[in-house]
Amino acid sequence: MQITGSIARAATQRTRWLTGGLLGALAILILVAYARAPQATTAVLTSTIRQSTPIILGALAGIMCERSGVVNIGIEGMMLIAAFLGFLVNVWTGNLLLAILGALLAGGIVGAFHALMAISLKVDQIIAGTVINILALGFTGYFYQQGLTTQGKLVPVEIPLLSSIPLLGPVLFANPPITYLSLVLIIVIHLLLFRTRWGLRTRAIGEHPAAADTVGIAVNRMRYINVIIGGMLAGLAGGFLSLESVGSFERNMTNGRGFVALAVMIFGKWTPFGAWGGALLFGFANTMQSQIQFMQNRLPPWLAWVGQLPPQFIGMLPYLLTIAVLAGFVGRARPPAALGKVYEKE
Repeated sequence: MQITGSIARAATQRTRWLTGGLLGALAILILVAYARAPQATTAVLTSTIRQSTPIILGALAGIMCERSGVVNIGIEGMMLIAAFLGFLVNVWTGNLLLAILGALLAGGIVGAFHALMAISLKVDQIIAGTVINILALGFTGYFYQQGLTTQGKLVPVEIPLLSSIPLLGPVLFANPPITYLSLVLIIVIHLLLFRTRWGLRTRAIGEHPAAADTVGIAVNRMRYINVIIGGMLAGLAGGFLSLESVGSFERNMTNGRGFVALAVMIFGKWTPFGAWGGALLFGFANTMQSQIQFMQNRLPPWLAWVGQLPPQFIGMLPYLLTIAVLAGFVGRARPPAALGKVYEKE
């Protein structure tokens, strides 16, 4: 056992050194790129942050659900319904704050529906999530009407002084409200899960619900609350798409982001900061494929062949990266021990 523990600690130490080296190399590359082309570098990093916003919000939704033991593959559907209803509230009222609240409410209601199926009705949790995804596609497709226009969308808000910091200022402190909120929520949920009694109980019911029940923790009630909170986070991700990113609604506008969020959640080992790293990776890949398509006719000679690739293939790059990440990490990440298991009090 001692030998096994020493090997595990050595492997962890090597992983930390490798991660630190990669982050250091990336920071140097960013600084060199910024020195040569400040505006282009700032634009790429800003786009990376914003492209990663719905992914990290969806991943946080998954973390809240799965840390308490409930599988949630319905994040895609929750995001889509929330994006649609948030858009409708904006159309009807012209009030973006009410529209955001509408998206949050929609996500919470769908989260409660998922909790009802998975916890009370004991429906298979994978099937319950699939039902939500199919329902979202049908619901939004049936009620969607072309020609609806909104009264605007959320715009960037610059924080005085901080937004003028070179490189970091425009990237972190000149964003729209939901992007700011996503960055705050990463810290809040990390502290909630790992520094509070609530988080300890949430992790306990996801690892060993029977033991948690013996010390007086209401397992199913806590699962309900966590799944509803997860639904609201997914709703906020949907609100980002229709109220902040695009300002309109299109059928299936989530475009697989809910499933990518599940991938980066696994990549991050069910931790907020780990998932944020995966979300940034996807956001950067998505930004670069957009840049490649935009600059096809201005690529250097040694990259001219990239400009000859079909745009559909270039558009696949972020998703191919997601598959590679899953293939490399899904077998090494250990999910909560009671994940997907219905708890019945004896």
